[in-house]
Amino acid sequence: MKQIDTIQNYHAHVYFDEASFDQAHTLCWDASKFFGVEMGTMIRRPVGPHPMPSCQLLATPAQFAKLLPWLALNRNGLIVFAHPQTDDDLQDHRDHGIWLGTGLDLNLEIFNGLQTAH
Repeated sequence: MKQIDTIQNYHAHVYFDEASFDQAHTLCWDASKFFGVEMGTMIRRPVGPHPMPSCQLLATPAQFAKLLPWLALNRNGLIVFAHPQTDDDLQDHRDHGIWLGTGLDLNLEIFNGLQTAH
């Protein structure tokens, strides 16, 4: 059984398309400003396991406790995928992810060979 102290931080990925780019940018910018979370680049193509363009928000566990409910209330139709960062990328994305909005299929093949024993 994993303990919550194995969580180093959280990633919240705000997905967007060309039509919702400005909305996603504003949401991420506001999250950065209101909660002090680190806002990543607005990546306009799918990257890593993510099936859509996205912006990553990096939050400490304390920040995430406030960020997630705020995102749930303010995402205005955007899809958000959040997950903890522990020592197991596959589990973090596959088993511990939290979806706000419609869940999408992630490209988990990129984690082949990174699995740890459970």
